[in-house]
Amino acid sequence: QLQLVESGGDLVQPGGSLRLSCAASGSFFSLYGMSWYRQAPGKQRELVASVTNGGSTNYGDSVKGRFTISRDNARNTVYLQMNSLKPEDTAVYICRAQRVSENYWGQGTQVTVSS
Repeated sequence: QLQLVESGGDLVQPGGSLRLSCAASGSFFSLYGMSWYRQAPGKQRELVASVTNGGSTNYGDSVKGRFTISRDNARNTVYLQMNSLKPEDTAVYICRAQRVSENYWGQGTQVTVSS
Protein backbone atom coordinates (compact mmCIF):
# COMPACT_ATOMS: atom_id res chain seq x y z
CA GLN A 1 0.00 0.00 0.00
CA LEU A 2 1.16 3.55 -0.76
CA GLN A 3 0.43 6.87 0.88
CA LEU A 4 0.91 9.94 -1.29
CA VAL A 5 1.62 13.47 -0.06
CA GLU A 6 1.76 16.37 -2.50
CA SER A 7 3.55 19.65 -1.90
CA GLY A 8 4.72 22.72 -3.78
CA GLY A 9 1.43 24.38 -4.61
CA ASP A 10 1.36 28.16 -4.34
CA LEU A 11 0.05 31.42 -5.73
CA VAL A 12 2.05 32.40 -8.82
CA GLN A 13 1.76 35.09 -11.47
CA PRO A 14 0.95 34.23 -15.09
CA GLY A 15 4.09 33.18 -16.91
CA GLY A 16 5.66 31.90 -13.72
CA SER A 17 6.87 28.44 -12.75
CA LEU A 18 6.27 25.94 -9.96
CA ARG A 19 7.53 22.48 -9.17
CA LEU A 20 5.16 20.09 -7.45
CA SER A 21 6.32 17.04 -5.55
CA CYS A 22 4.49 13.85 -4.62
CA ALA A 23 6.23 11.79 -1.98
CA ALA A 24 5.18 8.17 -1.57
CA SER A 25 5.54 6.08 1.53
CA GLY A 26 5.32 2.34 1.13
CA SER A 27 7.02 -0.40 -0.80
CA PHE A 28 7.86 -0.96 -4.43
CA PHE A 29 7.32 2.64 -5.57
CA SER A 30 9.31 1.94 -8.73
CA LEU A 31 6.70 -0.58 -9.87
CA TYR A 32 3.88 1.96 -9.94
CA GLY A 33 2.75 4.14 -12.78
CA MET A 34 2.46 7.69 -11.46
CA SER A 35 0.21 10.48 -12.65
CA TRP A 36 -0.74 14.05 -11.91
CA TYR A 37 -4.36 15.09 -12.26
CA ARG A 38 -5.99 18.43 -11.60
CA GLN A 39 -9.46 19.56 -10.66
CA ALA A 40 -10.74 23.10 -10.92
CA PRO A 41 -13.97 24.26 -9.26
CA GLY A 42 -16.98 23.11 -11.26
CA LYS A 43 -14.88 21.06 -13.67
CA GLN A 44 -14.12 17.38 -14.06
CA ARG A 45 -10.84 15.95 -12.91
CA GLU A 46 -8.42 15.80 -15.82
CA LEU A 47 -5.15 14.02 -16.48
CA VAL A 48 -2.22 16.40 -16.60
CA ALA A 49 0.72 14.04 -17.03
CA SER A 50 1.76 10.47 -16.38
CA VAL A 51 4.96 8.45 -16.21
CA THR A 52 5.10 4.67 -16.38
CA ASN A 53 7.31 2.47 -14.24
CA GLY A 54 9.57 2.28 -17.29
CA GLY A 55 9.84 6.05 -17.60
CA SER A 56 7.55 6.70 -20.57
CA THR A 57 5.63 9.94 -20.27
CA ASN A 58 2.32 11.26 -21.51
CA TYR A 59 0.78 14.74 -21.28
CA GLY A 60 -2.59 16.36 -21.59
CA ASP A 61 -2.93 18.54 -24.66
CA SER A 62 -3.33 21.72 -22.63
CA VAL A 63 0.06 21.34 -20.91
CA LYS A 64 2.25 19.85 -23.63
CA GLY A 65 5.45 21.82 -24.02
CA ARG A 66 4.96 23.61 -20.69
CA PHE A 67 4.88 20.88 -18.03
CA THR A 68 7.35 18.06 -17.39
CA ILE A 69 6.76 14.99 -15.25
CA SER A 70 9.67 13.08 -13.77
CA ARG A 71 10.28 10.49 -11.08
CA ASP A 72 13.08 9.71 -8.67
CA ASN A 73 12.68 6.12 -7.55
CA ALA A 74 15.49 6.46 -5.03
CA ARG A 75 13.49 9.17 -3.27
CA ASN A 76 10.04 7.61 -3.87
CA THR A 77 8.98 10.91 -5.41
CA VAL A 78 7.36 12.11 -8.59
CA TYR A 79 7.64 15.72 -9.73
CA LEU A 80 5.71 18.05 -11.97
CA GLN A 81 7.66 21.00 -13.32
CA MET A 82 5.21 23.63 -14.52
CA ASN A 83 6.43 26.52 -16.68
CA SER A 84 4.65 29.35 -18.49
CA LEU A 85 1.71 29.03 -16.13
CA LYS A 86 -1.66 30.41 -17.18
CA PRO A 87 -4.71 31.40 -15.13
CA GLU A 88 -6.52 28.37 -16.55
CA ASP A 89 -3.94 26.14 -14.85
CA THR A 90 -5.49 27.10 -11.51
CA ALA A 91 -6.66 23.91 -9.80
CA VAL A 92 -5.98 21.39 -7.09
CA TYR A 93 -3.24 19.10 -8.37
CA ILE A 94 -3.55 15.51 -7.24
CA CYS A 95 -1.06 12.65 -7.43
CA ARG A 96 -2.08 9.10 -8.36
CA ALA A 97 -0.27 5.76 -8.19
CA GLN A 98 -1.45 2.74 -10.15
CA ARG A 99 -0.31 -0.85 -10.38
CA VAL A 100 -2.50 -3.69 -11.68
CA SER A 101 -5.58 -3.50 -9.43
CA GLU A 102 -4.05 -1.02 -6.97
CA ASN A 103 -4.98 2.63 -7.17
CA TYR A 104 -3.97 5.36 -4.69
CA TRP A 105 -4.67 9.09 -4.60
CA GLY A 106 -3.13 11.92 -2.64
CA GLN A 107 -5.03 14.79 -1.04
CA GLY A 108 -3.86 17.40 -3.52
CA THR A 109 -2.05 20.73 -3.48
CA GLN A 110 -3.55 24.05 -4.59
CA VAL A 111 -2.04 25.93 -7.51
CA THR A 112 -3.38 29.41 -8.18
CA VAL A 113 -2.21 31.43 -11.16
CA SER A 114 -3.24 35.04 -10.85
CA SER A 115 -1.85 38.53 -11.06
